[in-house]
Amino acid sequence: MPGPTTAAISLFSRSLFRASVSCSARWFRRRLSTTTTATTTMSDIPKTLPGQTPLKDHDPDLFEMIQHEKERQRSGLELIASENFTSRAVNDCLGSCLTNKYSEGLPGARYYGGQQFIDKIENLCRDRALQAFRLSPEQWGVNVQPYSGSPANLAVYTALLNPHDRIMGLDLPSGGHLTHGYYSYNARDGTTKKISATSVFFESLPYCVSAETGLIDYVELQKRVDVFKPKLIICGGSAYPRDWDYKRFREIADTCGAYLMCDMAHISGLVAAQEANDPFEYCDVVTSTTHKSLRGPRAGIIFFKKELEAKINFAVFPMLQGGPHEHQIAGVATQLKEVMTPEFKQYIQQVKKNTRALADALTGMGHVLATGGSDNHLILWDLRPHGITGSKMEKVCDKAEITLNKNAILGDRSALAPGAVRIGTPALTTRGFKEEHFRQVAEFLNRALKIAIDVQNEHGKPLKTFIPALEGNAEIEQLHKDVAAFARQFPLPGGDY
Repeated sequence: MPGPTTAAISLFSRSLFRASVSCSARWFRRRLSTTTTATTTMSDIPKTLPGQTPLKDHDPDLFEMIQHEKERQRSGLELIASENFTSRAVNDCLGSCLTNKYSEGLPGARYYGGQQFIDKIENLCRDRALQAFRLSPEQWGVNVQPYSGSPANLAVYTALLNPHDRIMGLDLPSGGHLTHGYYSYNARDGTTKKISATSVFFESLPYCVSAETGLIDYVELQKRVDVFKPKLIICGGSAYPRDWDYKRFREIADTCGAYLMCDMAHISGLVAAQEANDPFEYCDVVTSTTHKSLRGPRAGIIFFKKELEAKINFAVFPMLQGGPHEHQIAGVATQLKEVMTPEFKQYIQQVKKNTRALADALTGMGHVLATGGSDNHLILWDLRPHGITGSKMEKVCDKAEITLNKNAILGDRSALAPGAVRIGTPALTTRGFKEEHFRQVAEFLNRALKIAIDVQNEHGKPLKTFIPALEGNAEIEQLHKDVAAFARQFPLPGGDY
């Protein structure tokens, strides 16, 4: 039987193709009609979303606690040297949609999409950081992702050191910081206790201030460096009331080939305003928090010589941190804009004036200060001549809503019962305090000390008898009333938060 002709096959193929196209077209029209109908008749789009209820309605208990804290700040005297009051602009950033975004990596090299505006924000912060401290982008880089100062320091150590490499920082009782390698020593049994991770992962030898002057003993520092030969030397502290000789530190570091790092967390506002010596002239790395004298949000920042950029950035992420907190980074960015204004320089100048006024008032009353005074934003008040510990002075002041902190001083063995209190002026200066107001603050502090001495004389030295005796004390209650009446005269910055 003969097969189909070529013409028949062609005719059949064309017919089959037309039928297939027609069928496909009908299916597509039905599908499009169904989809369109589903879109236009969809009834499950929510009219409201969760998370729209204000905090005061959603969680009244928490809202009330926050309101109480706001009133405490308004009616008290904030004298902790590491605290400040942020601006309305900073608070707007912290409560913004930026808290929703995950952005692991650096601008232009993220691990998630949707970063076009996040990259602009972080780059703006980096640019402003270099500008605020007058740094050339050809010579210096900056990472603005550290969550706070301690992670910033650990990132530097991770980048530049190997486990058990040697570091040197100012001893805690001399005014240093825990992250600079502090560990304690028990003379009774000859054991050491590693207090910070820095002293766990690296070998640390502190340097100290002079027992006579309270100033850094650079001669003794050189001797210790000659023997210990550290790979990293840290300058900067948390309770040192004088300026730093960075040139001398650089010369000492060069004798053993060490990196030189400055932790300027406490004085970064002063450095930016050119009211303190400049660490960038001599250091390889400079770290800082952003919420102390810089008056920004709670975050950290690392400046580094360009040749260290890859190491530092890799240590921050992925070695130590995950996604950066972009709402904080935005807060830092807007605060750095303020830092570059004449008004901020005037603020820092007033901080220093207020510190000197407070120091002069206390020494005029016969009290003893470490180094005899201050060059910056804080004083260290030695209470040992009065036989009172810093922890007892702190407890009395808390009752009167005077907020300060107990602090170790040279010669102390215990951080829980140290011989001093640390007092700072940045926060109250932000509220508008001037020299005459800090002279009144000195009067309040003097009254608090007299109360502490009287309570100890009557009830004994142990805290277990001292603290209960503060309850219902008429002098403390009167001091509290006087402090609140005085403090409430001054505005509280930051808007209605």
